[in-house]
Amino acid sequence: MKQQRSARPRGRGLAMFALGLLGGRLLSLFDADGGSDAPAYHSRRIVHNVNEAIIAADETSCIVLANPAAAAMFGVTARQMQGRSLADFIQAPGLDDAAPTEYFHADGRAGRRATDYAGTGLRANGETFAIEGSIVDSLQDGRTVYTIVLRDVSERQRVQRKLARSHDQLRQLSSALQTIREEERTHIARELHDDLGQLLASLRMDLTLLREVCGAAPSSARLIDGMDGNLLTAITSLRRIATNLRPRALDEGGLFFALQGLREDFVQRHGIACELLAEEAELRLDDQASTAIFRIVQEALTNIARHAQAKLVTLTLYRVNGELLITIRDDGRGIREEDMEKAESLGLVGMRERVWGLKGEITISADEPPGTRIDIVVPLRGHTV
Repeated sequence: MKQQRSARPRGRGLAMFALGLLGGRLLSLFDADGGSDAPAYHSRRIVHNVNEAIIAADETSCIVLANPAAAAMFGVTARQMQGRSLADFIQAPGLDDAAPTEYFHADGRAGRRATDYAGTGLRANGETFAIEGSIVDSLQDGRTVYTIVLRDVSERQRVQRKLARSHDQLRQLSSALQTIREEERTHIARELHDDLGQLLASLRMDLTLLREVCGAAPSSARLIDGMDGNLLTAITSLRRIATNLRPRALDEGGLFFALQGLREDFVQRHGIACELLAEEAELRLDDQASTAIFRIVQEALTNIARHAQAKLVTLTLYRVNGELLITIRDDGRGIREEDMEKAESLGLVGMRERVWGLKGEITISADEPPGTRIDIVVPLRGHTV
């Protein structure tokens, strides 16, 4: 027994229901060889003049009525369509006795309305094109007539495919720019640490020697101590800047130790308690994944420090079934829907782009009790070491 979709009208249903009744009325008129009354004549004029393609078919999928808009869509005349099978104009499902409802994909709805189903149209010249159909049935004199309203959506799908390609290209560009930026950060951080850092350390050693030579005089000792303090401040600032650009722990120790350093720096600078729940063995990832995850957590902590008014942050990272699950929670004021839609929320956009670059998923929501929760799932295939 074939399973048919329910065709009861809803949403846009009153109009479709009216068309169903109209199709049944016109079917009875067609069978009556042209007998007509005023309402029937008016109904015929409506169907004839509407811009939407309308087809009426019986239980055997034989077309009993087609308006000029439908005929133009398939490249024939309305008279040529009458009496022929729907299979001549809509790609059949492969069944000899398919009902009209089975000419449209049953695996989901299409288009913008709940009554739309996807199908494939067949023009007279053999060309196929994408269509959407809204279909209702009605009972007339013990017979079922199906009224189908069709729309040619091939142009819309072409535009959607073009937009999808543009979106993919923008994603690729964003990923390439992030890669370039990380490479530049790594280069600058190494230059600062290896060149400028060594120079400052050398100057401090020279200053120590100078103290031994001429540090007896009180005025010289104060001057040397001041210079030593300035050098020590410069070295500390240099290390902080270099670490923000590219933490050495990320290259030397891996993601786990880099996150530990990030947590300690966050607590020290902002005075907000932060817990890191993770295992080193579960965070042994390649450079691409390690860098992306580190930057995601870094951006999340930056947003928390700026906006959340939180007292506690919890970072949880663990593996399950070949995926890395990341949860970042705070007990702050909680993120609002309008906060996520702000054009200037570039931090959230950057986090999403990094997650999508790893083919992962991210969810940002207000938590209960008040606070914000970020859940991230990253597939680890090809990223483990």
